[in-house]
Amino acid sequence: MNGLNGYANGELNGGDIITQNQQKGCWTIGLINSKFRYLTAETFGFKINANGASLKKKQIWTLEPDCSNGGDSYIYLRSHLDKYLAVDSFGNVTCESEEKEPGSQFQISVSDDGTGRWALRNVVRGYFLGSSSDKLTCTAKVPTDAEFWNVHLAARPQVNLRSVGRKRFAHLSENLDEIHVDANIPWGEDTLFTLEFRADESGKYALHTCNNKYLSSGGKLVDACNKDCLFSAEYHSGQLALRDKSGAYLSPIGSKAVLKTRSNTVTKDELFSLEDSLPQASFVASLNSRYISVKQGVDVTANQDEISDHETFQLEFDWNTKRWYIRTMQDRYWTLETGGGIQANGDKRSSNALFDLIWQGDGSVAFRANNGRYVITKRSGHLYATADNMDENCKYFFYLINRPILVLKSEQGFVGYKSGNNPKLECNKATYETIQVERADKGVIYFKGQNGKYWHCDSEGITADSDTPEGFYLELREPTRLSIKSVNGSYLSASKNGTFRLGESSFESATQWEY
Repeated sequence: MNGLNGYANGELNGGDIITQNQQKGCWTIGLINSKFRYLTAETFGFKINANGASLKKKQIWTLEPDCSNGGDSYIYLRSHLDKYLAVDSFGNVTCESEEKEPGSQFQISVSDDGTGRWALRNVVRGYFLGSSSDKLTCTAKVPTDAEFWNVHLAARPQVNLRSVGRKRFAHLSENLDEIHVDANIPWGEDTLFTLEFRADESGKYALHTCNNKYLSSGGKLVDACNKDCLFSAEYHSGQLALRDKSGAYLSPIGSKAVLKTRSNTVTKDELFSLEDSLPQASFVASLNSRYISVKQGVDVTANQDEISDHETFQLEFDWNTKRWYIRTMQDRYWTLETGGGIQANGDKRSSNALFDLIWQGDGSVAFRANNGRYVITKRSGHLYATADNMDENCKYFFYLINRPILVLKSEQGFVGYKSGNNPKLECNKATYETIQVERADKGVIYFKGQNGKYWHCDSEGITADSDTPEGFYLELREPTRLSIKSVNGSYLSASKNGTFRLGESSFESATQWEY
C-alpha cells in the first residue's frame, strides 16, 4: 500500500484498510483548528462546522491529490459522505457536491512558526480556509491563527516505514540505539513503528520503536519522549515528510542510512510512505516444542529452539476463500505437495498454498491444507497434511512476532487509560495507549502498560496496575483483526459505554479487535 492510506470507509474502525477507489497519495486525516476542535461534516443537511471534540466518523476527511496540477500540494478534501469541501462564488464554504469542482481545490502551505500547522488556500478564491465560532470562513488573504490547522493522521498507527529515495525499509539497528533505513523487506518485529499523535504537543508526532523507545532528531533512541522527539507531518505529492522543531527533515544519512534530521529542504530522501504491517508469526509444535523453520531449505520442519527470520512467517489473507497464505522471508509460500508434505517452494500463489487456521482455544492453532486434512508433525519434525482429525500432533502454539507493542481498537475507539493517572482502561478513546506484549510458554502472552504494570481483570473491567501477569491468547480473525482470550477461557469484549471486560465464551459474540 503506497502513501498514508487509512480508514477509507469513513468509519475509524474501518474494516479493510483500503477501498477499491482509494487512489495513490490519498490520506485520511482529521483537521484541528486553533481552538482544538475538529472540522466536522454533519450527517444531515450537509452542514459543516469545526465543533468536533475528537476524531470519529464525522471528523474523517480524505485528502486527495490533484494529479492534473504540477504542484505537489494541490488537494481536494472529501467528507465521510463522499462530498467535496468547496468555496462558492460568494465565498461560502460548502460540502454538498460529489464532483470535484474548481472551487473545491486547495493548496497546502506549512506555517513558519515551528508548529507544522497547515494553511489551506482556496485556489480559485485565493483566500484561506478558517473557522469562526460555528461556521467556516474563507475570507483571509493572509492566514492568521484561525486559518491554521493541525493534521491528525487517521491511518493505522502501527506501520512499516519505507524511504522513497532509498527504496528501503526502516528497522531497528543491531545495537538497538538507532533506526537504519536499509532493509529490502519489512521482516520481523524490528521493522514495526508506531506513529504517535501527540494532541497535547501542538499536534506533532513521535516515532515509537518496538523496543519501547523514541527517535530523537539527532538519530539516537531515547527512553522518554521529549521535544527533540516531536515532528510535524507534511504532505508532498502523497508522501510524508517529518520535520523537527528547528525545521530540519528526517532522512536516511550515510552508509548506514541512519534516520535523523539534517536537510531543511525536501527531496526524495526526505519522503516516506507508511505501509501496512501484515501479521508475522512463529509457531511451536506441540509434539516436540520446537519452532517451525525453513532454515534447512524448502522443507518446513519443526526443529529449531529459537526464533530468527527463518522461523518467522508472514500471514496473508485471501478474502475470497477466507484462508491464509503463509510466506517465508525468501518470498516463498508453504505449499501442499503430492503425498501430503509441506514445503516452502511456492513462488506464486495457488490453491495448494492456502490453509485454514483453526484456533484451539489454548493458544494453539491447527492448519488445514487444501486436501482437507490437518497438518501434523512427524517424529523427524517434518510437516505433513495427512490427519483426518485434529489431535495433539496437529497443535502449533502461535506467537504474533511483529507486535511486541500493540495498539488495540474497537468500534467505540482506542484502548487507553480512563484519565490521567487512573490505571483503569477503556476502549472508547480518541487516542491510544501503546501496550507492551511479553511472550511466555505455549502461546501465552502478558499485557503490560507503559507504567510497567500488568493487566488485571475483574468484574469491574481491566486495570494496568498489577505486579503479577495474567495470561492471554491471541487468535487472528482477519488481516487487521484478532480475538483476545484469557487462559481461563473467556474472550475480551467491548461495551458501548467504553468499559471492556472478560465474559464471552465464543469468539463469534466477542469483540474482534483491530490491531
